[in-house]
Amino acid sequence: MSDPPHIDLRAITKTFGVGDASFQALKGIDLTIHRGEFVAIMGPSGSGKSTLMNVLGCLDTPTTGTYHYEGIAVEKLSADQRSMLRRYALGFIFQGFNLLARTSAMENVELPLLYRGMSKSDRRAKAAAALASVGLATKLSSTPGELSGGQQQRVAIARAIVSQPSTLFADEPTGNLDSLTTRDIIALLTRLNVDRGITVLMVTHDDEVAAYAKRCVVIKDGMIESDQAVKQLSLPV
Repeated sequence: MSDPPHIDLRAITKTFGVGDASFQALKGIDLTIHRGEFVAIMGPSGSGKSTLMNVLGCLDTPTTGTYHYEGIAVEKLSADQRSMLRRYALGFIFQGFNLLARTSAMENVELPLLYRGMSKSDRRAKAAAALASVGLATKLSSTPGELSGGQQQRVAIARAIVSQPSTLFADEPTGNLDSLTTRDIIALLTRLNVDRGITVLMVTHDDEVAAYAKRCVVIKDGMIESDQAVKQLSLPV
């Protein structure tokens, strides 16, 4: 018997509001993602791509349809069970970094491990290793205000991977960065995908950024407009 898909969505809808004020953001999404894929999700503002990412990341629940993560029926989980799934299997990177301003890089990165009840010494060791893996071994005590935008995003990536997630969700991870730093961050995400086998799902408006994914899904008006392999697979240099 073959293993289940990593992620499988069937007939997913999401409606906000009720009655005349209701709005259907997702209109019957079917999507299968296999382990180790790097998928770019694109679409104009208001297309539903952020809503789709929130559903995929267990930050929101669909109105109708089924969502299976590694064979688990996510839509049937309680809020606490979804929280546990996020804590142990999912990592998140955001455009705005979402770092604690007066807290060191080390303390920002070890935060997910604190929620697991891990000892301080183990947290510190894992956080230091995660920061080293993104090229910030010398910035453990630096606060976000002492770091560049690219370095802050690297701290955010270290925080996302410190708990060794199976899936990494990146919502416009290069939206606040210059072109050179963007290439560095995409190279890092690509290596995490290739070297560690982490499944990466990335929302982006940038065609050049999306070109480094292995697959591109385009959302329009709450539906999948296209879903195709991407030809360009080489790492940024």
